[in-house]
Parts: sequence; structure tokens; C-alpha cells
Amino acid sequence: MTVFDYDAIIVGAGAAGLMAAIHAAERGRKVLLLEKGKKPGVKILMSGGTRCNITHDCDARGIVEAFGTNGKFLHSALAAIGPREIVTLFNNEGVATKVEDTGKVFPVSDRAVDVLEALMKRLARSGATLALTEPVKDIDPHPEGGFRVSTVTRVLTAERVLVTTGGKSYPGCGTTGDGYAIAMKFGHTIVPTRPALVPLTVQPAWVGELRGITIPDVNLKVIPEQGKALSQRRGSVLFAHFGLTGPAPLDVSRAVSGHAKPSSLILEADFLPLETEQAFDEFLRAESLASGKKQLAVILAEKLPRRLADQLLVLCGMAVDRKAAALAKPDRLALVAAAKRLRLPLRGTLGFEKAEVTAGGVSLDEVDSRTMQSKRAPGLYFAGEVLDLDGWIGGYNFQSAWSTGWLAGKQL
Repeated sequence: MTVFDYDAIIVGAGAAGLMAAIHAAERGRKVLLLEKGKKPGVKILMSGGTRCNITHDCDARGIVEAFGTNGKFLHSALAAIGPREIVTLFNNEGVATKVEDTGKVFPVSDRAVDVLEALMKRLARSGATLALTEPVKDIDPHPEGGFRVSTVTRVLTAERVLVTTGGKSYPGCGTTGDGYAIAMKFGHTIVPTRPALVPLTVQPAWVGELRGITIPDVNLKVIPEQGKALSQRRGSVLFAHFGLTGPAPLDVSRAVSGHAKPSSLILEADFLPLETEQAFDEFLRAESLASGKKQLAVILAEKLPRRLADQLLVLCGMAVDRKAAALAKPDRLALVAAAKRLRLPLRGTLGFEKAEVTAGGVSLDEVDSRTMQSKRAPGLYFAGEVLDLDGWIGGYNFQSAWSTGWLAGKQL
């Protein structure tokens, strides 16, 4: 009988890897967690503007919905540990949490470092071994079963191996797609990767002139040259020097990065999603009659930021200082269209460098969702962002990592 160095070796000490190592070691397994970087959990520290959006305040169905057609893969993982249980886990480790208006769950301290420290303390208690600055060079099947894991300094054996190397987003964190080569070596298909939750770049130069303006509620659609919208989301939008960022642009970005010709796409913005076109038209008509001496921009500024109001007037061919009096129907309809259906030709996205997650990855058809085990190589497991899973902004992707890592840890 083969005597292995470890029962399980986990490659990558991010959210999924840490959770898997904790769960496996707490079950009495001899676990080694390998991390190529100098620190574990670097992406945890960076996330949510260094606040770490731990999860979303919803049930398992809410998490599944955030991942679209691939969401059903998460049912077993979420049954093993869902959003409520994750909050309880961190609370029990001394991290008090809060729910913001958007449904995002953060530590009360607003410190991502508190989240990571809680995981590290639990990891230490679990008995798992963490090895830093030890990149994995290769993984091979062991002739007598199990695996041989070659790092830059040694060759180790393990009965089981879990790959939690992340995707290609924020490569500065060390997530450079290493896990895909391992997966392919064992016969796995890699769904083409692309940036997701990434800011959008636009063609019109005037967008950059509005940088710094935030509009809390905008409905965005990504529209191709022909056919129906590829993606649609409502949320906050921030104008930036390159284009648009914030929750709504980030959520629709995978449709842009996944398109063969992003510069052919149109981003349609409704800056007043709570108001019908008819209601806004009536508002403009009534105000032009009642407050004719006011500047039209001042009236628009009751609904929109002033700088955006000025820009919409320019786009409609009207003077910025135009008075509201005698606003003819064609002019009203032009302003309604600009506020409710503004069409912005896109360039693309800021790419993997600024992407929060990776779309694409190890094909879910080749991984058993009940265990996270490879259908191609028994004893090999995958969890976290290395899989073809990417969800909306708001803690969904962390929940996927915690849950898939925890479920894998139950099997290792």
C-alpha cells in the first residue's frame, strides 16, 4: 500500500483553497496548502476596496441566479455551506458583519484583513500546513495511485489534489491561469477565458469629461448591431476618464468581453429607470409652461446631475443656457430619448488587469458538482474561480469560492 506524504494537497491559497484546507484538516486529513505567492489570500485583501464583500444577503437561489445558466452547478456546494452559514462562520471567528442597502455583506470593521486573519487562525487550529512562495511546477499521476506534485523545491505525493488557483483576473495577485494547464493535462476542456466584472471603455470623448459623476440607479443594456440585448442590469454607474465603471457596467461587461467585436456593440443607458418616457415628457412639458424663464438645464438637474444635464442638451443640439420656455414637442422627445435611451458606442473593456473575476475556465460538464471531483481523473478536484463560474458583483463570487472549496474539503 502506498504511503503518501499527504492525504490531500491543495494548490492555491485563495478563498476556495483556504476554505477547503480548513474543512479537510478539521476532518482529520493530513493537508498541505501550497501558495506560490508570499502571502495567502491576496485577492481577499484587495476585494471590495480592501473591505471584502464576504457574500450577499440572500438564499441559495439568489446565489444560483447570479451565475446565469451555470448557476445550477452550485446547488450541492450551497447546500453544503450557503450565505447564512458563511456569515455565521465568520461571526463565530470574531468577524462581526453588516448588510448594506445593496445586499452586500461586509465586516463591520470594513477591513478585509479581519476576514483573512479569521481564516488564518482557523487554518492554524485545523492542523493544515501552509507553504508560501512554493509554486507548483507539475502534477502527475502516481504509478501506484494518487498524485506526484512537483514544486520548485521538492516532489511530494498525495492521495488527492485540489486545484484552487483562481482565474486570470488581477494577475498582480498571482492569478495568472496556472490551473488551466494542469486541468488540460488531465484531459479537461477549458471554456475560453475572458474578463468579467471589468470597467467598460466607450467611444464618445465627452464621457470622460463627466468623470467623477455617480448616478445611483441606471438601467444598462448591451445591444448588438442586430438582435436583442445581450445583457441588462440595473445599478449604480460611475463616469470615469476611460468610460464607465460601477456595479451596472461591471455586471454587463462579460457580454462585451465575450463578443467577437466589442466595438460594434452599443451600451444603452436609461438614467431614469423609475420614470416612464411619458411621465418624463409630461414633466418637461409642464415645467416649460410653468417655469419658462428657468434654464432648461436647471429643470433637467432636478432629475439628473447638472453636468450630465448640460451634456444631454449638447447631444440634442440645444444651447446649454437655453431657457425652458416654448419647448417644442420634437425637442422634448429628443431629451426624453437622451435621458431614457442614450446610446453609447463601446470600445471594449479594461481587460484582465482590471477585471474582478474571470469568465470561462474548467468546463463544468467535466466536474461532478456533488463533490467537485474531476470526471476525467479520479482524486483530482477543482474549486473556486478556476471553474467556469462567474457571477454578478456583490459577494456572489466569494460565496461560490467559499462553497465549492468547503464541499471539496469535505471529500479530500
